[in-house]
Amino acid sequence: MAYTDDAVKAKLSALNETQESIVTVAQWVMFHRRHADRTGTLWLQRLKDSGSNKRLNLIYLANEVAQQSKVRRKDDFLIAFSPIIAEATAIAYKGATNEVQQKIRRVVEVWKQRQIFEHTIQEAVEARIDELDKTRSSSKKPLLGGSLFSGSSGPSAPSEIEPLVPLQIGVSKAAATTLSAVPTADSEYDKLTDSSKPTPTPPVHAARLSALLKNLANAEGAVSESIKARRGLIAGLESIIETNRTALAGEEAQKETLTTRKSVIEAKKREVEDGIMRGLSAPSTPTVALGSPVSDPRTNGGAMSPTDNPSVEPERPDVEELTPPPQDSRMSTNFSAATTLVAPPSHVQSIPPPSHHAPVAPPTAGADLLSSLSMPPVRHYPGTPGSAGGGMAKKRKVDDDYPDFGIGEDAMADLDEDVAELLRAESGGAR
Repeated sequence: MAYTDDAVKAKLSALNETQESIVTVAQWVMFHRRHADRTGTLWLQRLKDSGSNKRLNLIYLANEVAQQSKVRRKDDFLIAFSPIIAEATAIAYKGATNEVQQKIRRVVEVWKQRQIFEHTIQEAVEARIDELDKTRSSSKKPLLGGSLFSGSSGPSAPSEIEPLVPLQIGVSKAAATTLSAVPTADSEYDKLTDSSKPTPTPPVHAARLSALLKNLANAEGAVSESIKARRGLIAGLESIIETNRTALAGEEAQKETLTTRKSVIEAKKREVEDGIMRGLSAPSTPTVALGSPVSDPRTNGGAMSPTDNPSVEPERPDVEELTPPPQDSRMSTNFSAATTLVAPPSHVQSIPPPSHHAPVAPPTAGADLLSSLSMPPVRHYPGTPGSAGGGMAKKRKVDDDYPDFGIGEDAMADLDEDVAELLRAESGGAR
């Protein structure tokens, strides 16, 4: 393909992150090294117009071309890249992700170690990157630290991945070395084993074979270091993965337990709510009179006594009052006063008590009244209560209250003969 601006742009547009693509485009560019200045200008323009990942691929392409030129002692592209490499590196570094920035740092470190560019150009590249690191806030510094060249450190990584930080750094360094050593060895090998080219003289051939062996050894060592670094990183990652896998199994078991408990509690909650709704919607229990039968489903529709129904309260029985009614205060007062003030006169003849040897008849109705009639009259003396007008008033009252006991009539005419005889016998003895 002839060299044109469109051809260069097409090659740069087709560039990807694979090693094969980078080496292929680098060989084509170096083949047209007499157009190194124009190629450098188009490369910088393409880098400005590309995204972060595409810019990283272009940095890898410049690294491959610069190292191949250094090995072959062809300074065309080193001279072409020197004025623009610091600006291009800063453009690719600014606004890139932490991962991309780490990879750019590795490439710049390789340039410093192998002295690809002059010392002033290398310092300019590092200064531009340090300036970008200083303008960033401390919270936005990359995980693995600040500037690679200033020695400043950024915020620490989480404790779980701290062991992986040096492993990842080693992998990045080994990968950068491999990226430059392997393409060189492959290119020299292709040249010396190409059968279409004439065989050089034995001394020249021997020198080229020695150089090829050296390049192959360097590439082999770089690949070995990269393999070792990646195995260490994978072992650390597997340890973290195993730890997280164990934690994941425990969390899944916890989730299953919590889900089961949640389902049980939700079912119980629905059951309780259904019970509440059934209680609100059920009709009130009718009042059943005492003694009326109640239908009970437990007896298959048979009658049930109200006393067996827990919802029917039996009536209370009538209980006789134990407290006697209060006495009339006026009656009690008059009775006490009469007992205290009215005393029998001392000259009134007292009635002797009945003999203990005489038979006592049982009390009968009217016995008290008859005995009072059969007692001797009480003699009243003048000046004593009951004499004169008092006696006459009492006699008229007795006559009015008991009209049947008139004067001249037999008081015992209506009584039984045995009772009348007994009363007459007692009255005669008293006299």
